[in-house]
Amino acid sequence: MVLWTAAGVATLGFLVALEIVARGYGFSGPITEQSREVVFAPESGPLLYGGLALTMVVLTWRQRLIALGIAAGVDVAFFLVRWALDADMNFGNGALWVVLGVAVLGLTRRTGQERLLLLKGTGLGLLLVAGHKTGDTWLLITSKTRATVLDAYVAAADHALADPSWLVGRFLNATAPVSTGILHVVYGQLPLAAALVGLYQLRRVAVERRFPAHHLVRTFLVIGLFGPAIYMIFPVVGPVFAYGTDGGAWATANLWPDVLPPVTDPQPIPFDGITPRNCMPSLHTAWAVTLFIHSRDGSRAMRWAGTFWLVGTLTATLGFGYHYGADLLAGVVFALTIETAMRCSAHGWDRAGIRLVALGLTVFAAQLASYRWLPTEMAARPWLYGPLLLLVTGTVIHAYVRTARAAREREREPMPEVPGQRPEPAKAVGTTGVAPTGTDDSQDPGATDAKPELV
Repeated sequence: MVLWTAAGVATLGFLVALEIVARGYGFSGPITEQSREVVFAPESGPLLYGGLALTMVVLTWRQRLIALGIAAGVDVAFFLVRWALDADMNFGNGALWVVLGVAVLGLTRRTGQERLLLLKGTGLGLLLVAGHKTGDTWLLITSKTRATVLDAYVAAADHALADPSWLVGRFLNATAPVSTGILHVVYGQLPLAAALVGLYQLRRVAVERRFPAHHLVRTFLVIGLFGPAIYMIFPVVGPVFAYGTDGGAWATANLWPDVLPPVTDPQPIPFDGITPRNCMPSLHTAWAVTLFIHSRDGSRAMRWAGTFWLVGTLTATLGFGYHYGADLLAGVVFALTIETAMRCSAHGWDRAGIRLVALGLTVFAAQLASYRWLPTEMAARPWLYGPLLLLVTGTVIHAYVRTARAAREREREPMPEVPGQRPEPAKAVGTTGVAPTGTDDSQDPGATDAKPELV
């Protein structure tokens, strides 16, 4: 309880600070944007209903049907009022009302573990929405505070990787519109795919009356929280803006994807105050890697879907000119480092986990430093620096796979018996005297049906 309270206070403090900074630049922050959606037309109705879906994992099926009915009824009422007043039309207010209602219910009508469970569900749903709005605020701040971008440095360093954005961009141009149509869906619906995997991992919460120790949503939120901070350190807009038509008058030249940028002494490029500096690292890559990792514990169809979304997202980020190859390697290392830290915070820190986090941080810092201070050397010796970049990234991947596999094997080991204590016989669910809903499991820390996710 103390840990959850501390995390809540820290998150609130961060949101308040971000709100103050945003207002200093003349636009509203995440707290204002989320608060206004209680009454005014939401920016994204599906996002609010995604938050409601995460909150409903703590409810029974009967309660879920009631919650959905109330959300739909409130949205219909708002729709009629907005239609009569000729106001902006959108849906999602009902979902936000129900999420807040679950919090009120937990505070006023529940106690102990049940209250904490409902508040956790509410916090999870609100954090999904707040994380999206926090990201939007971060992007606006990067465009207002970073007058120049470092694309020339990353483009030069990308020569060591054979300029993958230019290569994939040409491939998509040659195979359009089929390839581009499919990849636009994959790229745009990454949050939906992640929500489905997250809901699958949380499907037993209503029965077990507790959350798994670690799940996809935790890592997703932390990546979205810390990733944009790197944008402030290493502002990059991407090849389609810095070297393509989307950059307009601010583009260095119209080169992408047909002509490779020349290798010269790179300099910061002045850029507009609108385009987000959201390339280094590639958070779409980080999220897709996280989705792939967590889909490994699902069904065969989910594993294939996770692989498809990873490959499709990597192809889209390069082929649409949103990222350089160097961004993707940094995104992979960033994701595995965050995932390891979140898993260790849930299951306990061990020597292997500490080493992996330290390795990830070291490699990530070395990647950023090399892109910034050694780009011309990397472009001049691609035979050396290209394989070296792939090698250090592969080292982090190999270390993560080995560490995660060892952690999974430890979790599967039977608990050692206490001398002189007879183990209790297993109880069958649904037998006489056992609650078929599984609510008693929340009081039993050794429940055998608890299956926390490991990766």
